[in-house]
Amino acid sequence: MKSLKQWFSEYGESHQNPTNQVIHKICVPLIFFSIIGLLIQIPFALGPTRLGEVLIAVALGWYMTLGALPFLVMVVQVVLSYALTYAVSRLGNPVFILSAIFVLAWLGQFKGHQIEGKKPSFFKDLQFLLIGPLWVVKSFFWKG
Repeated sequence: MKSLKQWFSEYGESHQNPTNQVIHKICVPLIFFSIIGLLIQIPFALGPTRLGEVLIAVALGWYMTLGALPFLVMVVQVVLSYALTYAVSRLGNPVFILSAIFVLAWLGQFKGHQIEGKKPSFFKDLQFLLIGPLWVVKSFFWKG
């Protein structure tokens, strides 16, 4: 299993261009938020828990394998995403709003990679989709 440092190093290889980095710092959090928001909109329940919440818990379990700090960072991001989803739902039609955010943010991501001249990391390994949000936080708050 790769260490967090290895994940960041590999992810960083296709995120060297400053413009692409700025685009990622905007779009990755929007994608994460919209995914969390869309997952909690899934009406299918497994007992007292919705399917989307089970999927979120599985993802948090994966983050836990990277260490306590990455896990806690992602728990905070999930909680913030829940709060933002609640705010969006008060505007009406949260699935439409969250889907629009998701699509527009991905368009931004692909534009960033076009500028970078490299394919997105997740084309190599889907787990990079989980690394992106941590990489953005790392770029703002911690080194290593």
